[in-house]
Amino acid sequence: MKMEDILSLDLDELNRKEADLREEHFNLKFQHAIGKLENTSRLRETRRDISRVMTIKRKKIHQEG
Repeated sequence: MKMEDILSLDLDELNRKEADLREEHFNLKFQHAIGKLENTSRLRETRRDISRVMTIKRKKIHQEG
């Protein structure tokens, strides 16, 4: 996910996006544990996307408060 896409989201959308990414990351970890995950780089991508979303959330909360 690109930073421009994340920046365009409001706080509610960011919260939903973070929850979706966390669920996806959990599912990918589970698949990896049982040996069914073919694209292991997706684990790293989701972890970084979660970090990006959290960074933008903090920035937007700080600007509002």
